[in-house]
Amino acid sequence: MRFTIRALYVTLAAQVVALTALVVFEETRGSRLATQIATINGDHSSTAAQAVVGDVTAFAVLIMLLVVTFFGAASAYLTWLVRARQANDRAAATAPVLAGWFVPVVNLAAPLVLVDDVWKNSRPPYDRRTRWLVLIAAWWLAFLTAAASIFLRLSDPSADTLTGLGIRELALVCVAALLCAMSAREIVRIQTSPSRARVMAPAPMTSAPL
Repeated sequence: MRFTIRALYVTLAAQVVALTALVVFEETRGSRLATQIATINGDHSSTAAQAVVGDVTAFAVLIMLLVVTFFGAASAYLTWLVRARQANDRAAATAPVLAGWFVPVVNLAAPLVLVDDVWKNSRPPYDRRTRWLVLIAAWWLAFLTAAASIFLRLSDPSADTLTGLGIRELALVCVAALLCAMSAREIVRIQTSPSRARVMAPAPMTSAPL
């Protein structure tokens, strides 16, 4: 469990770093490079095309890094969620987690329900219920807002930059990543607490009276 939560922290941080690098590139070179590419008109052997090779290569590397870190964070999160469910119930199946995240429409709410179920089944102190609900609601709202903002930016044909991603998208992703890490940490803290270990421990065997 501790390995999976650390992997989640690392991959979320890597994703934020990769997006930060891309946004910095967009802010400093994006508009100029987009204009230069538009003037090439498909002639990749021209002087104008040769002049942008370095910048285009750097942009391609940043895009690849962002894609790799995105899938890394998604994989780490799903692995952690499966392990967290199995920490409560060893027979917990993986299929509901995958279906909850990847089935369209269902994935607008199912991930939130799955995480909340893990929290409830971890035998938490119920005086923290309100705090927990605020945390996961804020995480899910930030996640959906970030995803929608990125999708709209990437699908905007009028953008005069390479991807359209900027400070707003970076801020939303940072908030969503932080809240994701906090909610996962809360569950791990409960599941690894000494009080839970005492509750989960099997009762000692006693011999029947003769």
